[in-house]
Order: sequence, then structure tokens, then C-alpha cells
Amino acid sequence: MPDERGYFGRYGGRFVPETLMEALLDLEKDYARISTSEDFQQKLKQELLQFAGRPTPLYFAKRLSEKLQIGPVYLKREDLCHTGAHKINNCLGQAVFASYLGKRRIVAETGAGQHGVATAAVCARFGFDCVVYMGAKDVERQQLNVRRMKLFGAEVRAVHNGSQTLKDAINEALRDWISNVDTTHYLIGSVVGPHPYPMMVRNFQKVIGEEVLGQLNGARERASAAIACVGGGSNAIGLFYPLLDTDIPLIGVEAGGTAELSGRHSATLKYGKPGILHGAYTYLLQKQQGQVEDTESVAPGLDYAAVGPEHSYLKDSGRVNYVTVSDQEAIQAFHDLSELEGILPALESCHAVAYLHRMKPQTGAIVVNLSGRGDKDLGIIS
Repeated sequence: MPDERGYFGRYGGRFVPETLMEALLDLEKDYARISTSEDFQQKLKQELLQFAGRPTPLYFAKRLSEKLQIGPVYLKREDLCHTGAHKINNCLGQAVFASYLGKRRIVAETGAGQHGVATAAVCARFGFDCVVYMGAKDVERQQLNVRRMKLFGAEVRAVHNGSQTLKDAINEALRDWISNVDTTHYLIGSVVGPHPYPMMVRNFQKVIGEEVLGQLNGARERASAAIACVGGGSNAIGLFYPLLDTDIPLIGVEAGGTAELSGRHSATLKYGKPGILHGAYTYLLQKQQGQVEDTESVAPGLDYAAVGPEHSYLKDSGRVNYVTVSDQEAIQAFHDLSELEGILPALESCHAVAYLHRMKPQTGAIVVNLSGRGDKDLGIIS
């Protein structure tokens, strides 16, 4: 999956203005041609090794495991990637791809700022012009990452429309791309949007799960569960996709917010219903008349009303179990991991760590995708 029309089961597709359809069809053809070439694969491999710092460790969290008494907990340390999160994997893949297309201007959206920082960094690396759209609410919450983007030479455009969060930033990035498609590549940050973006981002992120499989084999460990937080869903699908054909239980953790009431959470797969947002048919938090619901999460990267279409398919198929964790539980997990392991986790990743407290003892290793580091969140925590 996806099929030739970009569907994961009944989810996905291209629901876009006519002016954008030709650009997406060209993007799909170019991706199929370029991404399979040996030259592209070798260049991307070198960038991941030398610029991103892959492979990342699978770290045994000994003290956390002892406290929880549920089996050995291993953290996939995506927080150790250059720029501090898994986002660099996809950004490098798309930047190398854009260089083959001959496009020198990049637009992107960002919520927590990690995708924006990674985009700005790779644009500096490749000499691209860079514009990052960010909701005004997130600009205020993530000032450190805004400064980092600007230091890398990016222009950060605050979006004051709607909820002033990730949803609105994606809207503006799409509008920019439509207006400048001949010179600009839209470097989308998650497994959302119209086909082929969910497939492209997944394929650039699957290195996470591929490394985990090799590292588990090397440590002679058998996994009893793999856990990741889910907003749009790129870090989770990066971990899950290579594990789908195994018998390892997969758990995706959504943002339960301050209360699981309308407008107080971002739990799309638990409370949403199928609809169309940002060019794809997927689970969506929407009102009775179809308007997009407001969302809330202490983690800006999870504050999104929809989810990647492949996650919608995996929910319906039952292959992945999607659950929720509250803001308060995530904050407690931040303190736990900081004090027990000396690791500052991103508040997004804390949702996955927090779910460990609900698990029963396991016979094998529990793998948690630590998708980013938490320096950016110290203002929220304090």
C-alpha cells in the first residue's frame, strides 16, 4: 500500500483543487523514478550517516524499567538525531529529492517546530531558500525553535488564521506551493496530505523501524510491544511500518489533552470520523455539520485535528491499537525520564513514555520511539 490511486484501504487519495492535480501527478512520477535509483539511495544514505547521525541507538532504560517493573524498556533515541528529532530523516530524503528536481525553494509547515528546524537545517545544507509556516499560537509556545530556524536562514511566517496551530500552517504552505509550484517543493512534515506525500514521508521514516529490527536481533531481544506517539503520525509509522509483518503488538498514543471533551484533546482516531482534510480522506475531528473541531494538547506536535491515512487504515484493520494519554500524564513522564535516565524528552514523545505506566508486565522488550528531545518544551514545563 498505497494502491495506484494513493489509497490505504478506503483512506488517502487526492482531494485537491484542479490547479494542484498536475503537480501531484508529476511529483508521483518523479518520486517513483528518482527514489529507486541507486545514485539517489547512496546519496541519501550518506546524508543520513554524516549529517543526521544515523543509526540512532536502541537504549536500555534500566532505571525506568526497574521502577515500572514491566519488562526491559528500550528507547529508540531519535532525539539524538541532528536537530533533535526524527524529522531530519524525512527532510533529508525530500531535500535530496528536490535537488534532483532542480528546485531551489522549499516551503514547509511546522507545529512543535522540530520539522521546521530540520527543514531549515537541510535547506542551509543544500543552499535552498526556505519558508516555514507556523501557527501564531505555536510561534509563542516554541520560541526556541523559531530562533533556531531563523539562525539557519529560514523565513518563519506566523499564521494568524483559524486555531493558529498546525492545521492552519499546512493550509498556508499548500497555498504557497500552488502559487509557486514551478520553482518550489513543498516539504511536508508528516504522513498527511494528498498522495504521494503519505507514502513518501513513510518511506523516508521507515529507517527507524528497520534499525530497531536489526538492533533487537543484535541484542538477542524479542519485542513484546512497540509504542509511539501519534499526531499526524510520521514517527509512529516510521517505527510501525517495518514491524507490520511481525507479531509484535503496536501501540499508537494520541493526545488526550486536558479532558476528553470536544475541543480539549487531539485524539483523532478515538473520537474522529472519516472526512477530508488537507487533500486526504482520513479520520478527522469534526463537528456534526462537518467543520473541523478545535484541538488541544500540551504537545504542539500532536495538536492536529486529523491523522495520516495509513494510520486510519491500521486502526480499522486492528493491526495497531490506538490509545490516549492526558497532558498531565505526559508531563509526569517528562519528569520521570529526566530524573531516572538523564534524558529530556519532547512532550510529544512523553505521551508514548507515559503509556508504559498502564502496561502489565511483559515477557519481552518494550520499544518506545523517543521521537524528539525536550529542550524546546522547557518553557511549557516551567
